[in-house]
Amino acid sequence: MCQSLSHGHKSSSMGYANMDKKWVFSFVITSIVCIVLITTSFNMGLMTSLRPPINETIPHFPTNYPKVEEDKLPRFAYLVSGSKGDLESLWRTLRALYHPRNQYIVHLDLESPLDERLELASRIDNDSMYSKIGNVYMITKANLVTYTGPTMVANTLHACAILLKRSPDWDWFINLSASDYPLVTQDDLLYTFSTLDRNLNFIDHTSDLGWKNERRAMPLIVDPGLYMLNKSDILWVRPGRSLPTAFKLHTGRSAWMALSRSFVEYIIWGWDNLPRTLLMYYTNFVSSPEGYFHTVICNAPEFSRTAVNHDLHYIAWDTPPRQHPRTLSLGDMEPMIASGAAFARKFSRDDSALDKIDKELLMRTTDNGFTPGGWCGGKPDCSVVEDVAKIEPGLGAERLKGLVDRLVADAKSGENQCE
Repeated sequence: MCQSLSHGHKSSSMGYANMDKKWVFSFVITSIVCIVLITTSFNMGLMTSLRPPINETIPHFPTNYPKVEEDKLPRFAYLVSGSKGDLESLWRTLRALYHPRNQYIVHLDLESPLDERLELASRIDNDSMYSKIGNVYMITKANLVTYTGPTMVANTLHACAILLKRSPDWDWFINLSASDYPLVTQDDLLYTFSTLDRNLNFIDHTSDLGWKNERRAMPLIVDPGLYMLNKSDILWVRPGRSLPTAFKLHTGRSAWMALSRSFVEYIIWGWDNLPRTLLMYYTNFVSSPEGYFHTVICNAPEFSRTAVNHDLHYIAWDTPPRQHPRTLSLGDMEPMIASGAAFARKFSRDDSALDKIDKELLMRTTDNGFTPGGWCGGKPDCSVVEDVAKIEPGLGAERLKGLVDRLVADAKSGENQCE
């Protein structure tokens, strides 16, 4: 009996012990879950407090420029290209054009000495602003470029492709040479373009080729720059060819333009094959940079109505015009300014006209300094990026806006547009 009781007592004690263990185990599990939930809630609350509300702008970080939700200003993507002896001119033009909201591609072609290309790469790498913002890129594998052949077109397309790959955040592509120079600040340009339809393309064009039919379109040429390491003149091939019937040729006075991102995507992707077909045609065309982009845009119904007949440049040509425009000097300042153009070409290196433009139009204090704008802060000036959405347009904006408004009005009426 006692044994039975004793055995029963032991069994009961073991039962309680097992229940105690189960309760302790449940308590431990419940405690762990509670701790995890409390910790997660705390972290979520902490992350919420650190993350800005959806409707507010992202705060400014000193190591990069902020993206401001209310920022409706456009952004530009530039190609600035040069050749042998153009290092200093290219660098000065780049500094005058710089704005932290834009993208920049620079290129010294294969004719330029290796030490010049290495020096340019070193300056970009060692520049504190360029390193911080990361919006200046050099094509280090240089292309050989012949102005009168298709290699200049190929180089421009190369830069367009890089810009499309590097950044989705730009609205217009502008190509310039080292002998170009701005006549307005980037704030002036941003202000003027801020109210424009971003599908507009500024490209000087006409279908009246005149003497160019015989001297440009009908001859056949081969550009040695396509297969040689050293630059040489184009080769003329006999016999020539007749004018095309599958498309209508257009030309312009220059190879310089401001193209919309949508059109740049079209010429790179070529979804209806017209850009590729014309690229092959213009491979054997004399001075193809003055015809390729012009012919593509005017033969593409999707884009022909977006063409504004001006290249935004002031260029002085001899009469009759030669292969290259006249070199500008101080005597050209008055017509340059009166033109309302955003850029002028071509200038000799360190010409006194550039100093006058810096002082009176751009407010630049040194050859190495940036053009002041609303983004500038710190000491010395423009050593710190403050607000890339702040602009301070000046008299240049008034001149440029007057020109652009007239041009856009003409384009909307169909006047001088892809005729």
